[in-house]
Amino acid sequence: MKVNEAVLEKTVRRCRERGIVIPTFAQQKDPAKVPGWIRKKLPSIGLWDVNPLNLFRITWKNDVKTGQFGDVNYIEIPREITGIKARVIGLVGKYFPTGAHKVGAAFGCLVPKLVTGEFDPDTQKAVWPSTGNYCRGGAFDCALLGCTAVAILPEEMSKERFKWLEEIGAEVIATPGCESNVKEIYDKCWDIRKNRKDCVIFNQFDEFGNSIWHYHLTGSAIEEVFKKVAGKRGRLAGYVSATGSAGTIAAGDYLRRLFPDVRVAATEALQCPTLFMNGFGGHRIEGIGDKHVPWIHNVRNTDMVIAIDDEATMRVLRLFNEAAGQRALMQGGVSAALVEQLPLLGISSICNLIASIKLANYYELGADDVVFCMLTDSAGMYQSRLAELKAAHGEYTDKDAWSDLGRYLHGATTDNLRELGYRDRKALHNLKYFTWVEQQGKTVQELNQLWDGAFWDEKFADISEWDRLIDQFNQRVGT
Repeated sequence: MKVNEAVLEKTVRRCRERGIVIPTFAQQKDPAKVPGWIRKKLPSIGLWDVNPLNLFRITWKNDVKTGQFGDVNYIEIPREITGIKARVIGLVGKYFPTGAHKVGAAFGCLVPKLVTGEFDPDTQKAVWPSTGNYCRGGAFDCALLGCTAVAILPEEMSKERFKWLEEIGAEVIATPGCESNVKEIYDKCWDIRKNRKDCVIFNQFDEFGNSIWHYHLTGSAIEEVFKKVAGKRGRLAGYVSATGSAGTIAAGDYLRRLFPDVRVAATEALQCPTLFMNGFGGHRIEGIGDKHVPWIHNVRNTDMVIAIDDEATMRVLRLFNEAAGQRALMQGGVSAALVEQLPLLGISSICNLIASIKLANYYELGADDVVFCMLTDSAGMYQSRLAELKAAHGEYTDKDAWSDLGRYLHGATTDNLRELGYRDRKALHNLKYFTWVEQQGKTVQELNQLWDGAFWDEKFADISEWDRLIDQFNQRVGT
């Protein structure tokens, strides 16, 4: 890594004035390594407070009851909901600052540039192109580090996202379209590159810091939970993640090293089936922007593509969050304690849950098989969507609840999925050409590198060098 010493010295001074300490990736992975004086202060700081010490809460292991750290946050979705023999476990993103794990991906993109002087927080703004949670994570990280954030997201995203971004002080740019209109975001980035010299763009779709953070942090979190719950005969059979920016799905690369037989599935919206059938369109599954294959997606490690109807996700959103739905679930044998946790699933989380059921049905998984999926954010991000659904379709009834449980969960079939062979994966790799070479300035040589397995082995191999630079930075700050 190249170090710009002149910029770095300014950044060190800036952090010294603000009392900022930057956590290492090792500390985010294992918070037991966080200095005691920091752990002592955390209980008096709110999870979403704009306090630099909340950088240490960018971890899967926040204990929201005590304000300290604990085990990985996860929930197991019972068979009374899934209707399958296999176990389905979701890692919970709500208990990150901002309520979504994207704050970790943003950290993985920003901090390496910060501690090497590639980004100057005194003179430059950090631009976060996103379909929602990533730009929120980036804006939060910037606020903690005393940087200025520019958030780019589609104008049709939920009101909650825009309101929060304005409150935290980010410059907000709304681009035309909905969740799947990623090219319009890229177009705005090119406009910024051309006309604003004060900006550095942290593009989650091609920044390897995004996938590297998830490879090491999310992958190891899944490993830890699996070892805790598996028992003697448990088998890690599947990992399901919406592609989105392809950061989170990189945890599948980590799991493949430990569990060679794991099936890694990428989910997307049926209304915009880019990976499934080179399709296009708009959809309502917020958090999984598409119409392209992200540069950082190692498609060689993807076994299946599953397209989920966005109507299913919106129906199950109501099932999990409205009184009639919760009542029906408890009548069907789901514990009240678990029903209280179901609002931990936002729209894309429900997409991943349904995809997990479909994967289990396709591979005929049994009681010893465990499928992991990502519960990226919670229903708290989508209260305005619930209000819109009620206004459009009326009250949610007991009949609606039983119908949706039977059709979209217990009745989830193996339609609209595709198991990928070698040529299928190569075809997805080739699709990157049209976005990244023709539009975004990558070269054919760079594209060809991405089909080399050794490239990914090297990219994901080690983050100790980043931690060494972070330690050196903190020593210079002297906080």
